[in-house]
Amino acid sequence: MKKIFFSLALVAGTFALAQQTNAGNSSSSVRFGLKAGLNISRFSDSDSRFKTGFNAGVFANIPVAKDFSFQPEVLYNQVGTKAKANSGLKVNVDYISVPLMLQYNALPNLYLEAGPQFSFLVNSKLRYKSYSTNTKDQFKTFDFGVGIGAGYYLTENIGITARYVAGLTDVVKNTPGVYDGKSKNNVIQVGLVYKF
Repeated sequence: MKKIFFSLALVAGTFALAQQTNAGNSSSSVRFGLKAGLNISRFSDSDSRFKTGFNAGVFANIPVAKDFSFQPEVLYNQVGTKAKANSGLKVNVDYISVPLMLQYNALPNLYLEAGPQFSFLVNSKLRYKSYSTNTKDQFKTFDFGVGIGAGYYLTENIGITARYVAGLTDVVKNTPGVYDGKSKNNVIQVGLVYKF
């Protein structure tokens, strides 16, 4: 829980610093916004297949140079996997994620982005048909990944985004005799953004 509060404080501090840095410069002012979309995710092990989830949250877009901006985000992120051998078995893993993306404005409305993502476990459930059980104690509380993506603004305020986040840390706790494998989150995200 301390890590979540620390991350939120870091993002809030970045927002405040950016507002102070850009005060009086309307052509490069900080823009805040909302985003939401679809997650298509799976674990990296060979027994996993894709499942759908969602993401939603807030962001600040902070210009740092002529064609570059920094975009910290705070997202509620639902990822997980389905079992390849049993189509009715799936794992939902929920995180509070903090992506820190550096964006390059390749065209006036098109940007490319890359950056790290820090995620903090909120909940995890194993579901099989109508049966559900809490599996939070089987997952590590922190996940680190790297995201790359692109976005296009259809208007000054509304845009579409696509991002791939590759997990770099194993998310399932090793349990000798039960699970000794390595599972990393792999997530494809598509969605909508709205800048105020």
